[in-house]
Amino acid sequence: MSFNNLGLSADLLATVAREGYTEPTPVQSAAIPFILDGRDVLAAAQTGTGKTAAFVLPILERLRNTANAGFSPARHPVRVLILTPTRELAVQIAEAVKTYGRSSALRSAVVYGGTRIDPEIKLLWRGVEILVATPGRLLDHIGQRTVNLSQVEVLVLDEADRMLDMGFIPDIRKIAGQIPSKRQTLLFSATFSDDIRSLAGEFLHDPEIVEVAARNSIADNLTQVLYPVDQSRKADLLIHLIQRDSMEQVLVFTRSKIGASRLASYLDRRGVSTSAIHGDRSQQERTRALEAFRGRFVKVLVATDVASRGLDIENLPYVVNYELPFEPQDYIHRIGRTGRAGASGTAISLVSPEEVDELRGVQRLLRKSIPCAIVEEFLPDPNREPAAATRSRGGRAQGSRTDRPWSRPGRTPATTPAYGRSQLSAAAGSR
Repeated sequence: MSFNNLGLSADLLATVAREGYTEPTPVQSAAIPFILDGRDVLAAAQTGTGKTAAFVLPILERLRNTANAGFSPARHPVRVLILTPTRELAVQIAEAVKTYGRSSALRSAVVYGGTRIDPEIKLLWRGVEILVATPGRLLDHIGQRTVNLSQVEVLVLDEADRMLDMGFIPDIRKIAGQIPSKRQTLLFSATFSDDIRSLAGEFLHDPEIVEVAARNSIADNLTQVLYPVDQSRKADLLIHLIQRDSMEQVLVFTRSKIGASRLASYLDRRGVSTSAIHGDRSQQERTRALEAFRGRFVKVLVATDVASRGLDIENLPYVVNYELPFEPQDYIHRIGRTGRAGASGTAISLVSPEEVDELRGVQRLLRKSIPCAIVEEFLPDPNREPAAATRSRGGRAQGSRTDRPWSRPGRTPATTPAYGRSQLSAAAGSR
C-alpha cells in the first residue's frame, strides 16, 4: 500500500514525499482511514513505527478544508488538543504538525512546563487550532483562563500508558471536563494493558482497535544483550564497551536524576564526552544537551526515564540500560529509542547481582531470555554478597537476595544464550 491509497489530499501527499516517505507503516495504514472517517481509535504499536504521523496526517486532512486565513484570533479557536506526558515528546509532535501542515493556514502551538509561561500566553492569544500540551502546563493555562477548549473537535492522548504511569490521569479528567463531550478521541500507546483498556472505556466511544504488533514485542532488527557486572564497576565497563566497539552515539538510561548527573560527570572526566538530561535540568539545558547529542558533539547522553518517550534520534545505534528499570514496561520504552523505522540497533543492559528480580520481570514481559555476553575482567565477584536491600518506587524490597544469582562461568562464549553455564541460568533465565 502507498500513501496515495489512504485518502490524503495532494498537498499532504506532496509534503510526505518531500520528507522521504514512500510507504505508510502498518499503524499508519490501519489508523489513518478510521481517523479520516471520524471514528474514535484505540491504537497500539511498537515505538518507532510512525504513531505520530498516524494521527497528525489525518487530523490535518480533516481540518484543512475549514482552515481560516483570517487574522482575528477568534477565527482560530483550539480545534485539536494533543496531550502527551513529556516535554521532549510534546516538542517532537509539535514539529511534526508544523512539518506536515506547512502548506495549510492552520496555526499550531506547544505548551509545556519548565519554561516561562508568558511567551505561551502570547501565542495562545493570537489563536491556535492545534495545541500540543503536557497536562500540568495546560491546567496552568486553564487556571489563568489563557486557553479556551470549548470548541475542541479532536482529543489525542499520546503515550497514554506513560501518562498513566506518571499519575496524569486525574489531570486529564479535569482537562476533558473543559472539552465538548461530542468529539473524536484518539488514544495511542506503545503497549496495551488492562489499565489502558479501562482508560479507553472512560474516554472513547465505540473505538476502532488498531494493534499492529504483538503485545510487548520489540522490533526484529533490534539486538539485545546483557553483561553481568558488579554495580560499582558498571561505569568502567561502559567505558570499556564504548572504546572496544568504537561506539560514537550512545543513549544511557539510569533510574535516578542524581545517578544520571554523577555518571555523566564521571564519563566526562574519563575522556568520554557526555551530557545528561533529566527532570531537574531546565528545558533550555535539556534542549542543548539533546541537540549536542543529535549533532554528535557529545558521544553519550545519560537520561532518566523522563526521556524514554519522545526522544527521536535518527539511526541511533546504541541504548544502554545502566540500571534496569523497576517497571518492566519501561525497558521496552527505553530500548525502543534504537532500531527505529527499519534501522538496526543494539540494546545493552549492565546487570548487577542486585538486579536479578528486575531482570526476571523484563524477561517475563518479553517471554524470552536476553542473551548474555561476558567481559572476563568485569564479571561479578562470586565471593561477594549482594548489597543490602534498597527500596523501589513501589516500596518493595530490592537487592535483598541472599543467594548469588550467578557465579564466574569461566570461558563461557560471549554469545552464550540464556546464560547457559552459570547460576544466572536458573535465577534469571526462568520465565
